[in-house]
Amino acid sequence: YGVPPEVIVAIIGVETRYGIHQGSHSVLEALLTLTLDFPRRSDFFQNELKEFLLLTRELQLDPSAIKGSYAGALGIPQFIASSYRNYAVDFDGDNRRDLFSNDDDAIGSVANFLNLHGWVAGQPIIDAATIRGSPTTWLERRASQSRLTVRQWIDYGVVPKRRPSADRDARIAGLIALKGESGPLYHLGYDNFYVITRYNRSLNYAMAIHELARMIRQRYKQNS
Repeated sequence: YGVPPEVIVAIIGVETRYGIHQGSHSVLEALLTLTLDFPRRSDFFQNELKEFLLLTRELQLDPSAIKGSYAGALGIPQFIASSYRNYAVDFDGDNRRDLFSNDDDAIGSVANFLNLHGWVAGQPIIDAATIRGSPTTWLERRASQSRLTVRQWIDYGVVPKRRPSADRDARIAGLIALKGESGPLYHLGYDNFYVITRYNRSLNYAMAIHELARMIRQRYKQNS
Protein backbone atom coordinates (compact mmCIF):
# COMPACT_ATOMS: atom_id res chain seq x y z
CA TYR A 1 0.00 0.00 0.00
CA GLY A 2 3.02 2.32 0.09
CA VAL A 3 2.53 3.34 3.73
CA PRO A 4 5.69 3.32 5.91
CA PRO A 5 5.47 0.48 8.44
CA GLU A 6 6.40 2.76 11.33
CA VAL A 7 3.28 4.86 10.69
CA ILE A 8 1.07 1.76 10.93
CA VAL A 9 2.89 0.60 14.07
CA ALA A 10 2.41 4.04 15.64
CA ILE A 11 -1.32 4.16 14.88
CA ILE A 12 -2.03 0.70 16.29
CA GLY A 13 0.09 1.50 19.34
CA VAL A 14 -1.77 4.72 20.05
CA GLU A 15 -5.22 3.24 19.36
CA THR A 16 -5.09 0.08 21.47
CA ARG A 17 -1.52 -0.47 22.68
CA TYR A 18 -1.19 -3.17 20.05
CA GLY A 19 -4.54 -4.81 20.68
CA ILE A 20 -4.37 -4.89 24.48
CA HIS A 21 -7.06 -2.25 25.08
CA GLN A 22 -9.83 -2.68 22.50
CA GLY A 23 -12.60 -1.31 24.72
CA SER A 24 -14.94 -2.76 27.31
CA HIS A 25 -18.25 -1.19 26.27
CA SER A 26 -21.04 -3.04 24.51
CA VAL A 27 -20.85 -1.60 21.01
CA LEU A 28 -24.55 -2.29 20.42
CA GLU A 29 -25.55 -0.40 23.57
CA ALA A 30 -23.11 2.43 22.89
CA LEU A 31 -24.43 3.01 19.37
CA LEU A 32 -28.05 2.76 20.50
CA THR A 33 -27.41 5.28 23.28
CA LEU A 34 -25.59 7.72 20.99
CA THR A 35 -28.32 7.40 18.36
CA LEU A 36 -31.11 8.16 20.82
CA ASP A 37 -29.43 10.50 23.28
CA PHE A 38 -26.90 12.56 21.32
CA PRO A 39 -29.02 14.77 19.02
CA ARG A 40 -26.12 16.68 17.48
CA ARG A 41 -24.70 13.52 15.85
CA SER A 42 -27.64 11.15 16.00
CA ASP A 43 -27.74 10.70 12.21
CA PHE A 44 -24.09 9.67 12.15
CA PHE A 45 -24.49 7.12 14.94
CA GLN A 46 -27.76 5.81 13.52
CA ASN A 47 -25.86 5.02 10.31
CA GLU A 48 -23.04 3.42 12.31
CA LEU A 49 -25.61 1.29 14.15
CA LYS A 50 -26.93 0.06 10.81
CA GLU A 51 -23.37 -0.60 9.59
CA PHE A 52 -22.56 -2.46 12.80
CA LEU A 53 -25.56 -4.76 12.48
CA LEU A 54 -24.70 -5.47 8.84
CA LEU A 55 -21.08 -6.12 9.82
CA THR A 56 -21.93 -8.60 12.57
CA ARG A 57 -24.23 -10.44 10.17
CA GLU A 58 -21.45 -10.62 7.58
CA LEU A 59 -18.94 -11.86 10.18
CA GLN A 60 -21.52 -14.17 11.78
CA LEU A 61 -21.04 -12.59 15.20
CA ASP A 62 -23.54 -11.91 17.99
CA PRO A 63 -23.92 -8.09 18.04
CA SER A 64 -24.72 -8.09 21.76
CA ALA A 65 -21.38 -9.78 22.53
CA ILE A 66 -19.05 -7.31 20.78
CA LYS A 67 -17.03 -4.95 22.99
CA GLY A 68 -15.40 -1.74 21.85
CA SER A 69 -14.95 1.92 22.72
CA TYR A 70 -17.61 4.16 24.24
CA ALA A 71 -18.21 5.55 20.73
CA GLY A 72 -18.42 2.16 19.03
CA ALA A 73 -14.88 1.79 17.65
CA LEU A 74 -13.86 -1.80 17.03
CA GLY A 75 -10.87 -4.06 17.20
CA ILE A 76 -7.11 -3.66 17.12
CA PRO A 77 -7.16 -0.54 14.88
CA GLN A 78 -10.37 0.90 16.40
CA PHE A 79 -12.32 1.17 13.15
CA ILE A 80 -15.90 2.35 13.33
CA ALA A 81 -18.30 -0.11 11.73
CA SER A 82 -18.53 1.68 8.37
CA SER A 83 -14.72 1.82 8.14
CA TYR A 84 -14.51 -1.87 9.03
CA ARG A 85 -16.89 -2.73 6.19
CA ASN A 86 -15.22 -0.38 3.67
CA TYR A 87 -11.51 -0.64 4.47
CA ALA A 88 -10.80 -3.89 6.33
CA VAL A 89 -8.84 -6.41 4.26
CA ASP A 90 -8.05 -10.10 4.52
CA PHE A 91 -4.30 -9.53 4.62
CA ASP A 92 -3.25 -13.09 5.43
CA GLY A 93 -5.53 -14.83 2.92
CA ASP A 94 -7.61 -16.89 5.36
CA ASN A 95 -10.88 -15.66 3.79
CA ARG A 96 -11.86 -13.66 6.85
CA ARG A 97 -11.41 -9.97 7.71
CA ASP A 98 -10.68 -10.21 11.43
CA LEU A 99 -9.70 -6.98 13.16
CA PHE A 100 -10.32 -8.34 16.66
CA SER A 101 -7.57 -10.96 16.91
CA ASN A 102 -5.65 -11.05 13.62
CA ASP A 103 -2.61 -8.76 13.63
CA ASP A 104 -1.99 -9.24 9.90
CA ASP A 105 -5.49 -8.12 8.98
CA ALA A 106 -5.23 -5.12 11.33
CA ILE A 107 -1.90 -4.03 9.81
CA GLY A 108 -3.14 -4.42 6.24
CA SER A 109 -6.41 -2.66 7.01
CA VAL A 110 -4.75 0.43 8.51
CA ALA A 111 -2.49 0.60 5.44
CA ASN A 112 -5.47 0.19 3.12
CA PHE A 113 -7.40 2.93 4.97
CA LEU A 114 -4.54 5.42 4.61
CA ASN A 115 -3.90 4.44 1.01
CA LEU A 116 -7.52 4.90 -0.04
CA HIS A 117 -7.63 8.27 1.71
CA GLY A 118 -4.80 9.55 -0.45
CA TRP A 119 -1.46 8.47 1.06
CA VAL A 120 1.33 9.04 -1.46
CA ALA A 121 4.30 6.71 -1.06
CA GLY A 122 7.66 8.37 -0.56
CA GLN A 123 6.25 11.84 0.05
CA PRO A 124 6.96 13.88 3.23
CA ILE A 125 4.57 14.19 6.14
CA ILE A 126 5.58 17.36 7.96
CA ASP A 127 8.45 19.82 8.40
CA ALA A 128 9.21 21.99 11.40
CA ALA A 129 9.07 25.69 10.53
CA THR A 130 9.91 29.08 11.97
CA ILE A 131 8.13 32.41 11.49
CA ARG A 132 10.19 35.46 10.70
CA GLY A 133 9.24 38.30 13.01
CA SER A 134 5.94 38.35 14.88
CA PRO A 135 2.98 36.39 13.45
CA THR A 136 0.57 38.63 11.56
CA THR A 137 -3.15 38.65 12.28
CA TRP A 138 -3.67 36.64 9.09
CA LEU A 139 -1.22 33.98 10.21
CA GLU A 140 -2.77 33.74 13.65
CA ARG A 141 -6.42 33.60 12.53
CA ARG A 142 -6.54 32.24 8.99
CA ALA A 143 -3.37 30.30 8.25
CA SER A 144 -4.69 27.01 9.61
CA GLN A 145 -7.46 27.13 6.99
CA SER A 146 -5.14 27.82 4.05
CA ARG A 147 -3.20 25.43 1.84
CA LEU A 148 -0.35 27.12 -0.04
CA THR A 149 2.87 26.07 -1.72
CA VAL A 150 5.99 26.00 0.40
CA ARG A 151 7.32 28.85 -1.72
CA GLN A 152 4.26 30.95 -0.88
CA TRP A 153 4.62 30.17 2.83
CA ILE A 154 8.24 31.33 2.68
CA ASP A 155 7.06 34.56 1.07
CA TYR A 156 4.71 35.03 4.05
CA GLY A 157 7.64 34.50 6.43
CA VAL A 158 6.97 30.85 7.30
CA VAL A 159 10.27 29.06 6.67
CA PRO A 160 10.82 25.29 6.94
CA LYS A 161 13.84 24.47 9.07
CA ARG A 162 14.91 21.86 6.54
CA ARG A 163 15.91 23.57 3.33
CA PRO A 164 13.27 22.63 0.72
CA SER A 165 14.29 20.92 -2.48
CA ALA A 166 13.00 22.23 -5.80
CA ASP A 167 10.10 19.76 -5.86
CA ARG A 168 9.22 20.37 -2.19
CA ASP A 169 9.32 24.13 -2.83
CA ALA A 170 6.22 23.70 -5.01
CA ARG A 171 4.49 21.23 -2.68
CA ILE A 172 1.15 22.19 -1.11
CA ALA A 173 1.20 22.50 2.68
CA GLY A 174 -0.86 23.79 5.57
CA LEU A 175 0.51 25.70 8.54
CA ILE A 176 0.18 23.70 11.76
CA ALA A 177 0.50 25.61 15.06
CA LEU A 178 0.67 23.50 18.21
CA LYS A 179 1.23 24.52 21.82
CA GLY A 180 4.73 23.98 23.16
CA GLU A 181 6.17 24.44 26.65
CA SER A 182 7.64 27.83 25.73
CA GLY A 183 5.18 28.95 23.06
CA PRO A 184 3.67 27.83 19.77
CA LEU A 185 5.41 25.25 17.61
CA TYR A 186 4.99 25.75 13.88
CA HIS A 187 5.09 23.10 11.18
CA LEU A 188 4.19 22.76 7.53
CA GLY A 189 1.94 19.74 7.08
CA TYR A 190 1.82 18.06 3.67
CA ASP A 191 -0.89 15.90 2.11
CA ASN A 192 0.23 12.76 3.98
CA PHE A 193 -0.15 14.59 7.31
CA TYR A 194 -3.76 15.39 6.46
CA VAL A 195 -4.35 11.76 5.46
CA ILE A 196 -3.49 10.81 9.05
CA THR A 197 -6.17 13.26 10.22
CA ARG A 198 -8.73 11.18 8.31
CA TYR A 199 -8.08 8.51 10.93
CA ASN A 200 -8.58 11.04 13.72
CA ARG A 201 -9.31 14.69 12.96
CA SER A 202 -7.18 16.04 15.80
CA LEU A 203 -3.99 17.76 14.64
CA ASN A 204 -2.43 16.76 17.97
CA TYR A 205 -3.26 13.13 17.18
CA ALA A 206 -1.65 13.31 13.74
CA MET A 207 1.44 14.98 15.20
CA ALA A 208 1.69 12.33 17.92
CA ILE A 209 1.52 9.60 15.27
CA HIS A 210 4.25 11.29 13.24
CA GLU A 211 6.53 11.76 16.25
CA LEU A 212 6.02 8.20 17.50
CA ALA A 213 6.61 6.81 14.01
CA ARG A 214 9.83 8.79 13.74
CA MET A 215 11.10 7.38 17.05
CA ILE A 216 10.07 3.84 16.10
CA ARG A 217 12.02 4.19 12.84
CA GLN A 218 15.10 5.46 14.66
CA ARG A 219 15.01 2.65 17.21
CA TYR A 220 14.50 0.06 14.48
CA LYS A 221 17.56 1.35 12.60
CA GLN A 222 19.64 1.26 15.79
CA ASN A 223 18.68 -2.34 16.49
CA SER A 224 18.96 -3.75 12.96
